[in-house]
Amino acid sequence: MMQKQTDTGENFEYVLRRRGEKAPASLTLTGLEQAEKTSRFHRQLPGYAPTPLISLDALAGRLGIGKLWVKDESKRFGLNSFKALGGSYAMGEYLASRLGKPLGELTFEQLASSQVREALGEVTFVTATDGNHGRGVAWSARLFGQKAVVYMPKGSARERLENIRAHGARAEITPYCYDDAVRLADRQARKYGWVLVQDTAWPGYEEIPTHIMQGYTTLAREIVCQLEKAGEEKPTHLFLQAGVGSFAGAILGYFAAMWGGERPVTAIVEPDQADCLYQSARADDGTRHFVTGDMNSMMAGLCCGEPCTISWEIINSYADAFVACGDGYSAQGMRLLGRPQEGDRAVISGESGAVTAGVLEAILKEERLRQLREALGLDERSRVLLISTEGDTDQANYRKILAEA
Repeated sequence: MMQKQTDTGENFEYVLRRRGEKAPASLTLTGLEQAEKTSRFHRQLPGYAPTPLISLDALAGRLGIGKLWVKDESKRFGLNSFKALGGSYAMGEYLASRLGKPLGELTFEQLASSQVREALGEVTFVTATDGNHGRGVAWSARLFGQKAVVYMPKGSARERLENIRAHGARAEITPYCYDDAVRLADRQARKYGWVLVQDTAWPGYEEIPTHIMQGYTTLAREIVCQLEKAGEEKPTHLFLQAGVGSFAGAILGYFAAMWGGERPVTAIVEPDQADCLYQSARADDGTRHFVTGDMNSMMAGLCCGEPCTISWEIINSYADAFVACGDGYSAQGMRLLGRPQEGDRAVISGESGAVTAGVLEAILKEERLRQLREALGLDERSRVLLISTEGDTDQANYRKILAEA
């Protein structure tokens, strides 16, 4: 079933799915055994620590729900986003495969050793990014003693470019949109013998994107452990932002493997300028649908026009709703989290990190979204989980948004 709602100045469209409507996808790639393997790897990395899972009780009360948690990924490895989880794990798997051994048989110290560099020679990892993934790739390459080259789409923030260069990568802003920057990185990899580390997949390029998705399962496993340690019940609802969908597919896949039919009711949220998953769900014809042209949303990390083949199978099987919305919902989410209710902790959340908070508030508070609210079963008993995937990666815009009424 498809529903559409619009409002003057800010677009809000959604597609609803009946639970169990789609044949379930395989969850072996993002399941419990894989997440444990991934987590063992990440625990070896310098600076690793689980990021905070913050309970915003006052905001939950104001919104009329029972519980609201926000996983704060601005604290991940000092990089202001979760992305290094994927890049580091994919690089670890690649280096281990070059050595002819399973990753589980090698320590991080061995992979980062001078002996490995001598055995393999210099490896250059290349990627395209709006900022966060490239920063994670640059940081990870430096960690392993290897090289990184990063291409950014037009309009990328200078601050994000310099953050990537600070880790020793060669980085530049290109005249291309995100998806064309990905194609540029792929061409350069083929031309120079570099290793493409891209957080999306297409036919013929799926192994490394699979490992990147698997890297993200560490985050989901942390959430389960944190809830269990605090004696909390599992969430009833989950809101996940999406670009190509690798992050959303990994998290949803883990929770579907963990809880089966009792998994949280899940909504996928995208900017309306780059809503490839929403468009694919709306068409519901068995194929992925692309968004082309300029994508002018300030949610730069989500401005991707082509769904990841691997994650789309999971999302298409297990997501309950797809939302495409304007930038105003992201801005409101940034303010909700950054200017907290009395008694709550502040969460510094950037444009791509906060959009789910703004969308949640709209669904709960706007009368025109009553049908969506009721379809999702959001009420005073609901326990909602959000993941703030980035901090203030564009500090000037962050300050501007928080200063607005």
